[in-house]
Amino acid sequence: MTYLVPLPVVMPLLGAALTLLLLGRPHAQRWVSLTVLAATVAVSAALLVQSSLHGPLVVEVGGWVAPLGIVLVADQLAALMLVVSAAVTLCVLVYSIGQGMADGHEETPLSVYHPTYLVLTAGVCNAFLSGDLFNLYVGFEILLVASYVLLTLGSTENRIRAGTTYVVVSLLSSVIFLIAIGLVYASTGTLNLAQLVDRLDTLPDDLRLLLQGMLLLAFGIKAAVFPLSAWLPDSYPTAPAPVTAVFAGLLTKVGVYAIIRTETLLFPGGRTATLLLVTAVLTMVVGILGAVAQSDIKRLLSFTLISHIGYMLFGVGLTSSLGLSAAIFYVVHHITIQTTLFLAAGLVERRGGSTALDRLGGLARLSPVLAVLFFVPALNLAGIPPFSGFLGKLGLIQAGVDDGGVLAWILVAGGLVTSLLTLYAIARVWNLAFWRTPHVDMPAADDAEQAARTEGAVEPDRGGQSGAVLPKLMIAPTLALVVLGLALTVVAGPLFDLSTDAADDLLRRTPYVDAVFPGGAP
Repeated sequence: MTYLVPLPVVMPLLGAALTLLLLGRPHAQRWVSLTVLAATVAVSAALLVQSSLHGPLVVEVGGWVAPLGIVLVADQLAALMLVVSAAVTLCVLVYSIGQGMADGHEETPLSVYHPTYLVLTAGVCNAFLSGDLFNLYVGFEILLVASYVLLTLGSTENRIRAGTTYVVVSLLSSVIFLIAIGLVYASTGTLNLAQLVDRLDTLPDDLRLLLQGMLLLAFGIKAAVFPLSAWLPDSYPTAPAPVTAVFAGLLTKVGVYAIIRTETLLFPGGRTATLLLVTAVLTMVVGILGAVAQSDIKRLLSFTLISHIGYMLFGVGLTSSLGLSAAIFYVVHHITIQTTLFLAAGLVERRGGSTALDRLGGLARLSPVLAVLFFVPALNLAGIPPFSGFLGKLGLIQAGVDDGGVLAWILVAGGLVTSLLTLYAIARVWNLAFWRTPHVDMPAADDAEQAARTEGAVEPDRGGQSGAVLPKLMIAPTLALVVLGLALTVVAGPLFDLSTDAADDLLRRTPYVDAVFPGGAP
């Protein structure tokens, strides 16, 4: 089954090439993109099953034997990330197609959107599967170049300004990462992750700590951890709703994945554990305080995104199997829920004409479906029992209590405070946007219904005394992600078992190394 390993990268790249050849044929572009992403979901699921049953799957690209050639490795962690990321990108693509149809761009969409979106998917998958540092760098650059294009779609002033900030910060992190790669190669003579396991252990402690610190700095910027996160709230909210959703769900998690992979495989022993734990509590608390202060839903969600990265760092910094497994579970949960909330925010903007809280109101009565689509993942994000957000936080808290250190207890307290403030921020959004009397500047429901009948691409969703209109193809993928978020609660036991197995393999390191070098690393 190793032939499946490169497919999550190859299929989107081939799909991107095909959609470029189909410029001017939007229907064909849509079907190619949907088919490719659906196939990517299926292949990723097969890889997860196979890696769980038989251990990591390895492919030496081009037949070049490791460590000379590029190695792709699908272990349980990588396969799990592939499954959730592929499912999310598929749902967001359907949402974006529905938005284009409802806005009247069905026949003349931006021709670069589909190929760029598929290239972004390929970059994300390549980063998850990469078996060497330089290929990981390539994966980051592929997804970042694609994200530059998606972020500035429409070429409005705000998007260009936000895109400029995003580009500068991303280039800075990439330069730091590239310098770190150069130093690692100069110190060890290799960039293959499995080979680095032994060679890094022989380096002087100070040099090893320098390399670890530079990689953490580069990945910390990409993951938007405090104090390296100031760029995110100004960059994400200006993009179109589907772009913002896929950015929020995936791009920062690729940075978190890189931290998990390098900290467990290359730098075990917890020398930076204190730094990670301090960074985690600051990220949680500062991020959620920023969210509480916001008056716009998108910016509020951007700050909660930053805040909840802290939970993932919490689990990594504990350096225990329970902490790491809870962090992996929380990454899966957060990718799904954060993407869902940004898609719901796009629906709020469509129905209410704005995401500013002082210009909204009454959405629970005007559009009960929209209210449900926002309310359920919002409770999940806040960690209300019995949702997966609660279970993930419970696992992290248990890991912190088991650790028993002072910093661990501070993180437990910080996690509880952050969860309560998240609930407060979400309750504030619900009260102002969904519960109170509609703002006078909100679009009239009757006008929206008339537009729907004219376009023929959307259906009315009646609630209360007025009608509200939401496009079918925007509702359906959002609902699918809401159901997926609920499914994470239903299958929380098996998912935690899978996360625990993945965490144990990461901490032991030998399954990964033995899969790449069956006879031992040279």
